[in-house]
Formats: sequence, structure tokens, C-alpha cells
Amino acid sequence: MTSTLTRRSLLTAGAALALPRALRAQGLFDTDVVIVGAGPAGLGAARACARAAKRFVMLEARDRIGGRVFTDTSLGAPFDAGAFYIHWAERNPWRPIAAELGVALRDENELPSGAWLSFENGAPVERSGRRRQFAELTRRFDTDLSEVPDVSFAERVADAPDLLPGARGMARMAVGEEAERVSALDYARLWSGDDLIVPEGYGALVQRFGAAFPVKLSTPVTHIRWDGQGVVVESPAGRLTARAVIVTVPVGVLAAGAIRFTPELPALTQEGLGGLSMGALTKIGLRFDGTRFGLPVNSNLWDEVPGAGGINFECWSFDRDLIVAVFGGDFARAVLAQGEQAAVETMLDRLTAMLGPQVRAAFKGASVNGWATDPFSMGCYSHALPGQASARAKLAQPVGERIWFAGEATAAGDGDFGAAMTAGGAFLAGEAAARAVRG
Repeated sequence: MTSTLTRRSLLTAGAALALPRALRAQGLFDTDVVIVGAGPAGLGAARACARAAKRFVMLEARDRIGGRVFTDTSLGAPFDAGAFYIHWAERNPWRPIAAELGVALRDENELPSGAWLSFENGAPVERSGRRRQFAELTRRFDTDLSEVPDVSFAERVADAPDLLPGARGMARMAVGEEAERVSALDYARLWSGDDLIVPEGYGALVQRFGAAFPVKLSTPVTHIRWDGQGVVVESPAGRLTARAVIVTVPVGVLAAGAIRFTPELPALTQEGLGGLSMGALTKIGLRFDGTRFGLPVNSNLWDEVPGAGGINFECWSFDRDLIVAVFGGDFARAVLAQGEQAAVETMLDRLTAMLGPQVRAAFKGASVNGWATDPFSMGCYSHALPGQASARAKLAQPVGERIWFAGEATAAGDGDFGAAMTAGGAFLAGEAAARAVRG
């Protein structure tokens, strides 16, 4: 059938062309932005979208929001199984959020100070010279960036073998990884400042904030297409079309190929992913019946495991009947590989060696939070491999002006990525990505 152009049809077409681009495109997509993940980065993106009146859909693979910021209450008293500190609180967005929600924050230095006891394989030891070593490690890893090369922690102290045990401990407990696999430069550029803690739980704070935003839980994204106009995001809930997608899942999950991209991601993005890895910092909560083994509130027991690393047992924080075992690196991976029950037994064995058989008599239950074996995280948080300090910047580059990767791995601060590895940095990265999406 032949179509006849009339004056009316021409006027209608002209009116449509005169409409703002945003209004014309609105009908092409189900939404403006799909946000993949409802952790701090996803929530930061959601707030920024809401403030800019951008339509968004947030999809979360877990059955809860918060990601790796999680307050575990399964033992009857809360403890943060993931992120614990509001780092560099002077500019961390979670500080004003807590104030808006009426959530109390505390400076750890203002809390009662408990005992600090050191052990080696369960036997008490004196740690002499630790202050000198700490000062020297600080000079080498937390100083003028121009003086820190992009080499491993281990290579950074190669000229001072006596510092290697300290460097190993710092890598395992601060990054969750072995000293040979962490870039000293990537670590050195992290911001410093006041560290605050959330007595009711950092994860609880994130949950309260995130409750204001709609999210589809238990909906893992499996495929993102960007070979046409906008993007197509596929999940068990179906297909969504959008102007752009903000992907906030951890780099460990991306590296494992849990989300397929069509076409494949550009070489620059893949280089960014390849230059980053995930640590294995692990927390196991242990509940007791009220017996305190002679230890005051906020005590710490450091147990050095020969050839494997150390475990820090945080005792009775906030006067709760909990001891939280914190450890990382390959030792953590080996412990988790045994299974949860065996992991708990390992921690009880260590405590029994230090405190005596009353530990098992008073033990009431445990909760294992092994982020390295969690399929939705595949590690605790990201770090650059030696020689790969530029990886974060590569991953942070948008793909086709339609795909943004945002999270603690891409948390830029004035272009220096000093906010990386933190929940505050993840939030800032999510906000920045949402602002960059064209309206």
C-alpha cells in the first residue's frame, strides 16, 4: 500500500523531531538506568538517579542489600562481618548519612581500651621492636607517592629482611592477601583520616539507608548486551532495556565470568580487570555464654601461626559476648577450604591453646563469613597486582558511554583512587557513574 504524505503528517513528524531528545528516547527503553548490585555503590547510584529524576531499576543477586557491608545478627548480638570502619570520616558520605538517619558513630580511640596480648602458636610471646618496625613500614608504604614504586609489598622491603614479617602481616590483615601479590603503590595512595565505627553495625546503617530505594532481590544479572541502541540486561526476571547500565558487582565476580557481555568488553576494560585481584580477609564470629576468661572489654589476642600468618581475636567489642576472629591471605583460603565446621574448630583450637579448656565449655555458637568463597563477592575487596597500579583507572573508563563499572575497585578521589577498598569510596563511585549517564 502506498503511503501519502499530508500536511498534517508532516507537521506531526516535525513536532516529534522538535521534542527534547530525552523525551523522544524515553519510549525506546524500559528505564533510563539499570543498576546491577545493591551494595554501597548501587545505593549511591540510586540516590544520584533519584535526585536527577532519572528512572532506574536496581537488581541484586543476594536476598538482601548491602553487599560486603553486612551486620551479622545470627548469634544474638550484632557484629560487622564485612566492612567495619567509616574510613577518612572527614569526607566519607556515610558520616552525613548516619547523621541524617540518627545513627550514632563512635571514635574507636574513645572506647575503653582492653588488653593486647601476643602469642605464637598459642604460647605467649613478647613482641619487642614492634614500634620501630611499624614506623619504618609506615615510611615505606604510607608516604609521598613519588617515593613508592609499583612493586609488591615483599619487594618494597627486599633490602630490609627484618621488615618482611611485618609487611606480610600488613598485607594479610589490611588487604587480605599475600605480600608478593599486592602493589605497594596502590596501597600507598589510599586516603587516611579519622576512622569511625558504628555501634549498631555498619551493615545496619547501610540497610536503613537502602530501605528507601526499590530493589529486586535474588535477581542475578547474567548477560548484558550493548550491541544496539542502549543496553539489554538479562536476569531470571527477564530482559530490561535501558539507556545505560551501572555494574557494581565485585571484580572477583566479573573476573569469574558470572556476567556475559555482548560484544565482549574492550581490551582496556579487560586489562583493568586483569590487573586487579581480590583478597581473602575472613571473619568468624564466636559466641560465648558470658564467661570472659579474664579479658576486659575490647581486648585483642594476636596469634601468630608459623608459616601461615596471624589471627586477630577481637574480644567482647561493645561489651557483647562475642569474639571475632579476623585473618586473611592464603591461610584464610586454606581454612575456608576445609568447610565451615572445620574452620570453626580451627579457631576454637587456637583460642583453647591461648586461654585454656574453658573456651570450649563456654562456647555457644559460630558464624563464618568467608568472602573469598562467597559466590556474590569472590573476595573481600580489590587490590592492584604489582606493576598494575593503573588497573583501577582502566576499569573506571565507561564502555561505549553505556556501561559504567562502579564500586570500591573504581572509587576515584580527585583522580587518585584514594577512596578505593572502602564502602565510602564505593558510594562515591556509584554517585559519579549515575551523574555521568546522559539524561
